Amino acid sequence: MNRRRFLAAGLAFPIVTPGHRFDFPRDHGAHQDYRQEWWYVTGWLKTARGEDLGFQVTFFRTRPALENSNPSTFTPRQVILAHAALSEPRHGRLRHDERAARTALGLAGSREGTTKVWVDDWSLELGADGYETRIRARDFTLELKFDSKSAPTLQGQSGFSRKGNGPGEASYYYSRPQLAVRGTANGQPVTGTAWLDHEWSSQYMAAGATGWDWCGINLDDGGALMAFRMRDKESKTAFAPPGVSFEVLREWKSPRTGTNYPVAMMVNNELRLEPLMDDQELDARASTGTIYWEGAVRAFRGDRQVGRGYLELTGYWRPMKL
Repeated sequence: MNRRRFLAAGLAFPIVTPGHRFDFPRDHGAHQDYRQEWWYVTGWLKTARGEDLGFQVTFFRTRPALENSNPSTFTPRQVILAHAALSEPRHGRLRHDERAARTALGLAGSREGTTKVWVDDWSLELGADGYETRIRARDFTLELKFDSKSAPTLQGQSGFSRKGNGPGEASYYYSRPQLAVRGTANGQPVTGTAWLDHEWSSQYMAAGATGWDWCGINLDDGGALMAFRMRDKESKTAFAPPGVSFEVLREWKSPRTGTNYPVAMMVNNELRLEPLMDDQELDARASTGTIYWEGAVRAFRGDRQVGRGYLELTGYWRPMKL
């Protein structure tokens, strides 16, 4: 147990520090002392008709900065929020939905020891044969299984991922790229490849940071690339790991919010990311209180496609607050 803690509204949270010894499958599960945690699955699917789809399923666990001495089962000791989205070029814009509930009366929850997190009838669970997610959204459904044969990839310094230069501005972070996918989308059979991230922390955003750019790319040769940067209010890099760079190649303006997003990017002066479709803006004001762009992208070296994955762009609508 991490003994270093900081206070928020009188409640003590563990601080993320280097040297955490990951223990699987225990660390696939929830770390409920920490302030926030998320399980994030993105990927590309192909239908029987050969159509490309992008999908995203995210479960957030947050521990409110409140004293929890009240024994009532309605006391919000933990809150689970979930986002799901389907990028479908024929539809022309992102289909998305969200859920949120307190961990009371079994309506939502997250398990320690292994991945099992749910809100109502939305779920993500790790079993003997891999991960499985079930999403019944307003205008789409996902029932997908992901293999878990590959070992987790520890990001940053052996899983200690800095998000700034200050103490505690970090997360514990691992990924599982190149997950084979099978299942159904909108009741139709699909196959594909996915990427899973799991992070937990207590103090994520660095002082002066207003958002981040992130990508997770499954490369066609079996490799993988994850890159991120934290941005300031002028959209300049406030923090990035050594060697990481993002260059804006093209912007798209949302017709709904008027927000400009850099939907085409050059990452690390190496990979050019181009979106499956421009309109992949996600309005999550009903749960996490923000609007951001999160979408399926193709990766190119020169004119040759070399991979596919996801790009996430936050803090362009308004500064992010975690």
